[in-house]
Amino acid sequence: MNRSLTLADREYEDLLEEQKDSASGARLELLQKHGEGERKLLVDVVWPVRQSFSGIVLEKEIATLTGAKAYIDVFDETVLFGIEAEGYTVHAGNITRARFDFERNKVRSMASLGIRYIPFTYDEMDKKPEACRRALFELYGKYGTNADSETYKEATPNERELIRHAMRLGRPFQMSDVRICLRKGPEACRDIVSKR
Repeated sequence: MNRSLTLADREYEDLLEEQKDSASGARLELLQKHGEGERKLLVDVVWPVRQSFSGIVLEKEIATLTGAKAYIDVFDETVLFGIEAEGYTVHAGNITRARFDFERNKVRSMASLGIRYIPFTYDEMDKKPEACRRALFELYGKYGTNADSETYKEATPNERELIRHAMRLGRPFQMSDVRICLRKGPEACRDIVSKR
């Protein structure tokens, strides 16, 4: 791949190396296998929304309800989000019945721990990254911010208004909702939403 590294790429590489240094066993093996899906999730979806990897744990180990170990691709310990990068082949195309059962148990186990399961497919992240960011931004707005949080303090007035508006709606918001809320044109609204 011949692309220049962005700040998000460099921060991701630093985070990955830092967490490899403190990991062992199965978690370390998973960190060493981090591929394009996990990089895309962190660099193209999580970073634009959070602008930081503070509080992020890669390959967070949890004990499932049956006692088995499971790992969450990206765990945000500040809001208990379990964010997953799911490729079709690994998570659907070539999955065995036993693996399918394990994956469902993992999701139930996350729920029992109060962790919100937030999956993104590779194709979504690759073909519709703005939609992924918008969904994640909405979830942070609904569950992760309050007036005292650093994310909220650093948000622009337009972003704060969007967060409040999305919370009032109580449903996923669309670009038409952004235009109504901000009373701006489609391009201006797209710029505001895609900055993060």
